[in-house]
Amino acid sequence: MTDRLAFLQTVAPFDQLPPEVLEEVAGLLQEVHHAREAIIYRQGETKLRGVDLVVEGAYDTFFYDAQGTRRLPEDYGPGTCYGGVSVLLNKKRSLRTVRAHAGTRVYFLHRNDFRSLCLGYESFFQYFTTRYGRLMLDDEYAQFVQPGAQSPQNFIAADQLYSKRMATVELREVLACPASTPTHEVARRMARARSSCYFVLDEEGGSIIGYVTDITLRDKVVAGLGDARQPIGTFLDAPTLSISSEAFVYEALLLMFRTKTRYLLVESKGTYLGFISRNKLLTDQAQSPFLFIQGVKQAVSQLELRRNWQKVPDIVHQLLDRGVKPEIVNQVITTVADTIALKVIEGVIQELGPPPAKFVFMVLGSEGRQEQTLLTDQDNAIIYEDKANEQRELVREYFLHFSELVSDRLNAIGFSFCDGGFMAKNPKWTHSLSHWKRNYQEWLHESNPEAVMRFAAFFDCRYLYGEEAIMDELRVFLDAELQQPLDRFLHYMARNALQYEPPLTFFNNIRTFAVGDQQVINLKKVMSPIVDLVRVFSLKNRVFVTNTGARLAALRELGIFRDKDYHELLQSYYYLMGMRLKKQAAQMMHDKLPPDNYLDPKALTKVELVTLKEIFKVIADFQLKIKVSFSKALQ
Repeated sequence: MTDRLAFLQTVAPFDQLPPEVLEEVAGLLQEVHHAREAIIYRQGETKLRGVDLVVEGAYDTFFYDAQGTRRLPEDYGPGTCYGGVSVLLNKKRSLRTVRAHAGTRVYFLHRNDFRSLCLGYESFFQYFTTRYGRLMLDDEYAQFVQPGAQSPQNFIAADQLYSKRMATVELREVLACPASTPTHEVARRMARARSSCYFVLDEEGGSIIGYVTDITLRDKVVAGLGDARQPIGTFLDAPTLSISSEAFVYEALLLMFRTKTRYLLVESKGTYLGFISRNKLLTDQAQSPFLFIQGVKQAVSQLELRRNWQKVPDIVHQLLDRGVKPEIVNQVITTVADTIALKVIEGVIQELGPPPAKFVFMVLGSEGRQEQTLLTDQDNAIIYEDKANEQRELVREYFLHFSELVSDRLNAIGFSFCDGGFMAKNPKWTHSLSHWKRNYQEWLHESNPEAVMRFAAFFDCRYLYGEEAIMDELRVFLDAELQQPLDRFLHYMARNALQYEPPLTFFNNIRTFAVGDQQVINLKKVMSPIVDLVRVFSLKNRVFVTNTGARLAALRELGIFRDKDYHELLQSYYYLMGMRLKKQAAQMMHDKLPPDNYLDPKALTKVELVTLKEIFKVIADFQLKIKVSFSKALQ
């Protein structure tokens, strides 16, 4: 008994318990010996009867991934406790697979006695929940720990769609011919190969420059009375798009919906492995939200589009319930919103007639970053090409009328007007390319808080419709401007990222404010320092991707963020995003209320509270990093 008591005094968190309690615990311990290489527990399968305190030898613990490879190995040596997190937070099932080293001896404590200690001593319980909260900030760890109950069917559905890579998909062979091949000959080859798609090579026969489909032949040759003896290059659909074999299936589908392409080449190390059609991928994902997106594309009325948008909360709820990552859910919401906006834009153009100038319709803010939630308003703008003096008023009149119709119809569907007026229907945000260049120049060089706020919104811009080359030209211009001294501008941008402090008191409590009869925090404001912080570093380093996660990855590649910083900040951001999406979906589906960004901490579990506090600490640390990195600008 004396040996056991002395041992318990060396094991965290048992060493925090009063001496008289430790004596009682020592009497409850059962000694167990394990053979070398014995598998003690299996990840996600074995129900733990209690916790193990390693006395001699060690536990070798790890996760198995989908390919059966061991991941995140961790040794539990003498003086460590295994099983506390699993018993408390994983429905008693072992989080990891556990294998014994030679000569392993442990003390076993039954889970009922362990739980009694957790109920009786808050600091004892907090030891395990805090450890779990910190571990969940590791993106790789979180991938293996799916919160909540999952039926096997849901797990398979989520795994196939969101974990499957293109390398595992059955591809069609790439059939190709030179652009000079007669069209009737290509049609014969397609019929013989039973292929609906044929790729076209340049005259040297080396590079793919486009493709034709059975629909191309129907519309351009048969219906358009084209000459089938003409070279196939005459009727080309271009450009072709490709994706890496290492990309996920959901990424391929999102790319195809965003670009309206029905066929995608799959490549590895510069070599095309084959191609896949959108219909084939959708058929393989019979229960996925991408069939729903396909339905949105086929909607023919504004009412139908509105009804489709009203179904999105249910899709969000199902995806999150299956354990699908919040960043993927963001992309699904954004793709649905983009699809609806494109339908509206195309409908208005069909109604008004062709635009009198080339233009681009771009989206801003959270939509521009592909981080939309269910509480979303319109953030968009129009850039049109510069025209001669006599045409300027005609061009401007068209686009102001066009943008008003688009914005009004989006509002009727469920995308409310922007309170700040950042919409194309606002004459300030529909202008020529030269005017937009002046806007950016003024915001950068006549910096003040209002100009910085506008720049931040318009830096998070993304192409949606029109001539993408116009945005490319604006980006080249902006890149040159960002290479000039911008200390004053960065001063205001950095201050913007420091305005909101994480709501954590000196005594590690969460600071709330009153909304109605609840004490809440604003999740959008909690997340804003991360968005702002990453944007500041992106501007300073001329990183032009818009998504917060993609910006973080680019900054890590540049060596601005260490791996640890990258993973903590990324996991923190998307953990908060998951909370926000779950709350909004529940409000819309169950409470039949408009969504908001407020969260009552009392509604959270102890684990969620601990994780939230750890995230607040991460944000505070990164705000300190801004103060240090931009100290010169802040002086």
